[in-house]
Amino acid sequence: MRTRIYYATDIHGSDICWKKFINAGKFYQADVIILGGDITGKAIIPIIEKGNCYEASFEGRKWVVPKEKVHELEQIINNKGYYVYHTSMDEVEELNSNAKKRDKLFIELMIRKLRKWIEFADERLKDSDIKCFVCPGNDDMPEIDPIFEESETIIHAGEKVVEVDGYHEMLGLGWVNPSPWKTFKECNEEELRRKIDELVSQVRNIDTCIFNLHAPPYGTGLDSAPQIDKTLKSNPRVLVPVGSQAVLHAIEKYQPLLGLHGHIHEAKAFVKIGHTLCINPGSTYDRGVLLGAIINVDKERVKSYFPVMG
Repeated sequence: MRTRIYYATDIHGSDICWKKFINAGKFYQADVIILGGDITGKAIIPIIEKGNCYEASFEGRKWVVPKEKVHELEQIINNKGYYVYHTSMDEVEELNSNAKKRDKLFIELMIRKLRKWIEFADERLKDSDIKCFVCPGNDDMPEIDPIFEESETIIHAGEKVVEVDGYHEMLGLGWVNPSPWKTFKECNEEELRRKIDELVSQVRNIDTCIFNLHAPPYGTGLDSAPQIDKTLKSNPRVLVPVGSQAVLHAIEKYQPLLGLHGHIHEAKAFVKIGHTLCINPGSTYDRGVLLGAIINVDKERVKSYFPVMG
């Protein structure tokens, strides 16, 4: 018996990375595809009509395109993980001054895109034997959880234990230790340890279990991130460990078959913690490149693994 797993994480709303993820099962002949945390995007990009052109500003650049090319501009924005919104300068000013209205719009656009993604996934996966799991992360609002439940083919695997195949269970948790960004699912290390232990109590066979924990284990290289100062400015020349002590403790204590992690985009690595193979495939979603890992497992061990990108 052999199960081939494709794992990716941190696509942050990128249309092209979602499509690549859904198509990865067939492309890599995987039995199971798993998407780790931070699935949704981070910002709305207004597109404003001005005469015969449309304008948008993002990533330090102002884009001006003729009307017949507005769809190309929308595609660039969507592929970078943002949410497109056609509007006027007056409404932009109103949204900038009204956080409640801006937040409501963000959720509406996020859910609209997510439903399109689910429609794409259901169409591509409905006649296949590929199992698809998603596990939302710290950047993902709780509002997306019931949306994934609408899918005919996607299994929501966050904050629960699910069956991957006849021999392996997967424990999924998108919560992380505190970060400078103060995201939706952060808690102290003691609380994170309790959350993991509660899920572990539901696992029948820990030796063959997969830990899908968005937070990487502390000090393992899977968590090396640019140093952040008090103004939230990063220094890419100085890398520091920012992962979770609770996650490290859980892997050392329970020694599951496999650890799947993400959260830190720059920390692409494979490491062994005792007998457990731990993976952070990294993320370059903003360039439209999906980083992933192929893991071949049999009943009791990881037989082979390697990084992939596309």
